[in-house]
Amino acid sequence: MSQQLTERLLDDEGFTRFVDAVQDVKRISGLTHTYYRYPARFSPVFARAAIEAFTDVGDVVLDPFMGGATTLVEASSLGRIAIGVDVSELSCFLARVKTKGLSQSQIIEVRRWVDETLVSLNVRKVVSRPKEWIDKGYQRNLNSSETWPIRKLVEIALSQIALLNNIDSQEFVRAVILRTAQWALDCKRSIPSTNEFRTKLKNFLEEMILGSVAYRESLGRSKKSNVLILNGSAAELGRLTRGKKYGAPKLILTSPPYPGVHVLYHRWQVMGRRETPAPFWIANAQDGSGLSYYSFGDRKAPGLNTYFEQAKSTFKAIADVASEETLIVQLIAFSEFESQLPRYLHTMEEAGLREVREFNVDTEDGRLWRTVPNRKWYAQQTAAPRASKEVVLFHRKPVR
Repeated sequence: MSQQLTERLLDDEGFTRFVDAVQDVKRISGLTHTYYRYPARFSPVFARAAIEAFTDVGDVVLDPFMGGATTLVEASSLGRIAIGVDVSELSCFLARVKTKGLSQSQIIEVRRWVDETLVSLNVRKVVSRPKEWIDKGYQRNLNSSETWPIRKLVEIALSQIALLNNIDSQEFVRAVILRTAQWALDCKRSIPSTNEFRTKLKNFLEEMILGSVAYRESLGRSKKSNVLILNGSAAELGRLTRGKKYGAPKLILTSPPYPGVHVLYHRWQVMGRRETPAPFWIANAQDGSGLSYYSFGDRKAPGLNTYFEQAKSTFKAIADVASEETLIVQLIAFSEFESQLPRYLHTMEEAGLREVREFNVDTEDGRLWRTVPNRKWYAQQTAAPRASKEVVLFHRKPVR
């Protein structure tokens, strides 16, 4: 381990701040973090503490499983170069919107848009149906007597996006519609009224404007974020980053798919466990395929062999873009951590990474563990309580 990294990890005050941040369980807030409730996202407090502890201004921070783009928002707001990779087009859409602060003229434009659109949000209004999206199944489970009014309002709102001339403004209001629809439909036992939907749309727009302004101000005088967003598999990092001007990342901060844990990265659950890919339709993004497309394979596969094979190849690609100075910090949970954690650590070794343990943590195994309340996924068989425990793992390439 480099002397600089050793000093960072062993600095009592700095590392204590990081440990405290790992245990943070406050509601997600700040900057643009509330734009969307992405499954298994980690705390911005944790991300910020890690970035401040292990990088300096101008360093490259990479998240190869960027999800809701928490790492990118925090890294760019702290003056770092932020690179995010995700196989999901929905993730890339969110990352784009969350890392572009609106200008004052754009704020005026989107406020005018919502005022004009609210007048049109009436289920009796005739609007062209999105036939292509419907034919591909993106409105699945949105046509019941409870859900169709919300679906209709979303269709009307989306049809009004063309009134905006600026692409950033269009994507911002699309994100507002997405957030409002998620609030109305995802994991709801009862669907709100159309009046409630209209009120929330207006309120969310104002909240998101405040977040956008705060993010833009965090960027300093330039008002420009140094962010690179790549759509593709982390296993293809070498190809995706080839020819880019950035060097090896100083920090890789991420949360990879959890072995044996069912996380709906690509669906909402409507009226129980009826799944819908509607978020992709609203975001104007294409869905991939089944759950295994986003999670290293079927969690029910015998022995999770596919998961660990994919984890090995993916982290080998991650190791290839890292240097010996790169610190890799992962936040991960397991459905059966007693058996899966040792196998996961062995997989990291096979990928060319060794665990960093040169600091004192007052836990039974010397690792940082945290319990996360209110998880909205289901672990394999009876392991759900264990899936709410996450561990922070530190890795780096061995010094040759």
